[in-house]
Amino acid sequence: MRTLAVRGDAFDRHAVASRRGGIALSLVAFVAASVWTGVRADSAATTTPTPVTLGEKIFRDVSLSASGQMACATCHDPAHAHAQTNSLSVQFGGANSDVPGFRAVPSLRYLNLNVPFFFQSDGTPTGGFTRDGGAKDLVEQARTPLLAAHEMANGDAAGFTARLSQATYADEFRSIFGTNVFADADLTLLAAEYSLSSYELADAGFHPFDSKFDLFLQGQVMLSPQELNGFALFNRPDKGNCAQCHPSTRQDSGAPPVFTDYTYDNLGVPRNPEIPANADPAYFDMGLCGPFRTDLANRQDLCGQFKVPTLRNVATRQVFFHNGYFNNLKDALHFYVQRDTNPEKFYPLDANGVPQKFNDVPPLFARNVNTIEAPYNRHPGEAAALSDDEIDDVIAFLNTLTDGYDPATDSADPARDVPPDEQ
Repeated sequence: MRTLAVRGDAFDRHAVASRRGGIALSLVAFVAASVWTGVRADSAATTTPTPVTLGEKIFRDVSLSASGQMACATCHDPAHAHAQTNSLSVQFGGANSDVPGFRAVPSLRYLNLNVPFFFQSDGTPTGGFTRDGGAKDLVEQARTPLLAAHEMANGDAAGFTARLSQATYADEFRSIFGTNVFADADLTLLAAEYSLSSYELADAGFHPFDSKFDLFLQGQVMLSPQELNGFALFNRPDKGNCAQCHPSTRQDSGAPPVFTDYTYDNLGVPRNPEIPANADPAYFDMGLCGPFRTDLANRQDLCGQFKVPTLRNVATRQVFFHNGYFNNLKDALHFYVQRDTNPEKFYPLDANGVPQKFNDVPPLFARNVNTIEAPYNRHPGEAAALSDDEIDDVIAFLNTLTDGYDPATDSADPARDVPPDEQ
């Protein structure tokens, strides 16, 4: 057992246990203790380095990648709700920026309220970080992008340490984590992961809760009639039924809704030919049961399930679902309500003109696709749960979940054009 002392910080309170395959760190208590309001990290306002200020520098530092062109912020741009800036289904990394990834980039927003992976009493998989929940906390989540061949491509802790030790802020890193920290590559990687997680938890930019919907919850603004109708359709079990997995009410703690219940689902999203790995007909990304997560490989009932994402900032996203198949929010919602009423719109047809539904999982696991909950419980020829006009209303509501709302620029604000003496 050994600990990593951090000058002026609480890192030394977390035991760092040595074990085969590396060093493990549990930040469950740290995550649970964090408050949802957060404190914006401002490196210009402090002269003393902290894990938070170091985390911000690491987050933005392209020199830490094999290509010298990729940082965490490259795929998780703060100006794009900490998500990707393009409409590519997967991003490209590696030493020459030509190695394709396997999944669409998830946003890093609102992970401060996430929990480690566990099974509920009824067996429902819940929590965890990344799309398959394979990382237990933000510390562990940071490891893959730093090392993976299709991302920053450092290969191992030693490769990452060699680059970090040459960073302009290397002395700041030493001042916090010890003069000889770079002599232990595993410890260096762990300290960097901890710094990144500290930054993501402390900086309110990762969880600002300042959307129009947040101001609506606080009674400061009113939603437009279209937004209100979209909100109702979003919640109604006989219509969108979105709130079934994306709860829209305050959490038990009093925190605003994050619009995810942290569970997993298999929606039968069409296979995306734009993902290079899918050129191999034998390759399937099956989420919880592999290929990247291996501890649940024998749970065939979980194959094809991916984590339910937050819908905050969904209107700013450029690709949707784990494989980035859709690059338009309206198309994604059409799939949501017409997958079973009009499958020919989304799936390839066989020689007889029959749609090959659920074609992104092996045939054996098509049985795992959600066909029970509305709106997935309908059949060809039936009316979709939402009409096109109703989809437009739901989209209007989803736009109220975008961070950084400014009432002065909102043409949909019912009070915007009301004379001041009548407001």
